[in-house]
Amino acid sequence: MYRNQGYNFTITSSTAYDQKWIYGRNIYANVGRIVDSIFANYLSRPGVRQPIFTSYCDGQRVTCDGLSQWGSQYLASEGYTPIEIIRYYYGNDMYINSADSISGVPSSWPGYDLNIGASGDKVRQLQQQLNRIARNYPAIPTISVDGVYGPRTQEAVRTFQGIFNLPKTGVVDYPTWYSISNIYVGVSRIAEP
Repeated sequence: MYRNQGYNFTITSSTAYDQKWIYGRNIYANVGRIVDSIFANYLSRPGVRQPIFTSYCDGQRVTCDGLSQWGSQYLASEGYTPIEIIRYYYGNDMYINSADSISGVPSSWPGYDLNIGASGDKVRQLQQQLNRIARNYPAIPTISVDGVYGPRTQEAVRTFQGIFNLPKTGVVDYPTWYSISNIYVGVSRIAEP
């Protein structure tokens, strides 16, 4: 699929090589939250400028040379961290990186949870986005755009989380930040001519 576009690698949607992706397919909510929390991460090796092929199998019914479901679960239960598990299977020169920005998202996550007492530009942006979303979802209370994460901002976040099936914590963690960003982009584009 990519070789005919001049690249020397291939990304497939075949279960022989990758996890099969099907648009609109139902998934478990907890899987969705986990994916949302890590989708900006990618694996790399120094000096390699192409996707790292990391095969995957269950390790019982099907075995492969790469990561296995039950093998990685065993290592995790033994106390291995995610990077230690990746290096166990693929070598010590593997690294987990995070993309600085994601296409279509107005601004990347600040790198820490936003909660009562937080302040600054990221909180101001969050407040602006929530107010714009509230025009389409009036159950979300409008809030002052003052850059201070107070009780009204927390309540607006909690209401947003309830509407969009996120844990209703009132804390803007990674999945909540990107959900707010994605909904903001969606409602903003609806308003475009």
